[in-house]
Amino acid sequence: MTKEFNDTLLRAAKGEKTDHVPVWYMRQAGRSQPEYRKIKEQYSLFEITHQPELCAYVTRLPVEQYNVDAAILYKDIMTPLPALGVDVEIKSGIGPVIANPIKSLADVGKLGELSPEDDVPYVLDTIKLLTTEQLSVPLIGFSGAPFTLASYMIEGGPSKNYNKTKAFMYSEPQAWFALMDKLADMIITYVKAQIKAGVKAVQIFDSWVGALNVEDYRIFIKPIMNRIFSELREENVPLIMFGVGASHLALEWNDLPIDVLGLDWRLPITEARNKGITKNLMGNLDPAILLSSWDVIEERAKKILDQGMEQPGYIFNLGHGVFPDVNPEVLKKLTTLIHEYSSWK
Repeated sequence: MTKEFNDTLLRAAKGEKTDHVPVWYMRQAGRSQPEYRKIKEQYSLFEITHQPELCAYVTRLPVEQYNVDAAILYKDIMTPLPALGVDVEIKSGIGPVIANPIKSLADVGKLGELSPEDDVPYVLDTIKLLTTEQLSVPLIGFSGAPFTLASYMIEGGPSKNYNKTKAFMYSEPQAWFALMDKLADMIITYVKAQIKAGVKAVQIFDSWVGALNVEDYRIFIKPIMNRIFSELREENVPLIMFGVGASHLALEWNDLPIDVLGLDWRLPITEARNKGITKNLMGNLDPAILLSSWDVIEERAKKILDQGMEQPGYIFNLGHGVFPDVNPEVLKKLTTLIHEYSSWK
């Protein structure tokens, strides 16, 4: 590496004081970048992720363009599922579509196991390429969480209400917990392989778990999340938890053995602290604000920074992912604002 390694994010994730607030953006790789759109004219997401050189380029592009303090591996949460025997296809305009949805305990019993070196070597090769040759910031690895992965596997694709998933959870508890264990095993194996290959932090996305109430979360999800994070703690890298529309579960996440709790835009940082959230925090500008005027973006970003900087261990991010129609120049300008404003304070 020609540049000095920037470990600001890693230090913030441990609750240490930093010279500036570190920032990265969910879905920063691809989406709104013209270079990425040009690549997408030739290659699908599946094809990009299977070519380490190309995937590494897409992953590092936002670091070079926006000067963010971390890269996040470009891939999809569905990436490891085919190894288990899940017939998944990413359909344009729809998302992941699964041809063989889970309907019974017998279906869960048919699921295989993940061997990362054999099943997803291209992911590990991309990580090695980025961390040994190309990045001067930490690379964040990630996985989907059991509920979110299970929702696709049971619904057969994206859902607005997760009725089939919840019905399966309530009516087939034996099959549900067997599925949770199967997915937890896969996630632990998958993430450990990413860490061994070189990622310096890990985010678990439970994008759709907000569909559950607190009581159901405690019964059907929390024990498995405790197991996942407890086993990953042994790897000694920062662990980040994030979900969308799940502010009512923030206190439940606060109990998990994680380092950083990611907030979406619905729960202000000060309110989270007042509720008793003690973890280091990440968030949480509404990505829709990025389509507003710069005056609005600046005002909202500074307000979030003021709240986040009241305690060490704060990482700036969006409350969800970058939209395709966000101007990359806005993200570059926002990164500069975050670095400069937090340095002055």
